Amino acid sequence: MIQDVTTALAPDAVLAEAKRFFPSRNPLYAAFVEKEGAGYVTFRGQGGEELVIGVTPMEGGTRVRGSTYLFDAQISRFFASLDPHPMVEEITG
Repeated sequence: MIQDVTTALAPDAVLAEAKRFFPSRNPLYAAFVEKEGAGYVTFRGQGGEELVIGVTPMEGGTRVRGSTYLFDAQISRFFASLDPHPMVEEITG
């Protein structure tokens, strides 16, 4: 499953948050950094499950994309922990 969100955070801040967030989950749902590069970080979790977070700068923030087969709820929780993009706040709030 692929999920997208926009946030007011800078790309590097999003990746840093992801590296703190996913290893700190309940051991069954924890995922640990496997690879990282400019604009992405990949994690491995229970049973070898891969989880990928990618970032793309945009005006006023960052577009964040998460991809996984089994850890979609964890990606949703991570996205919910990020500061929303100002445009999202205007529409919803």
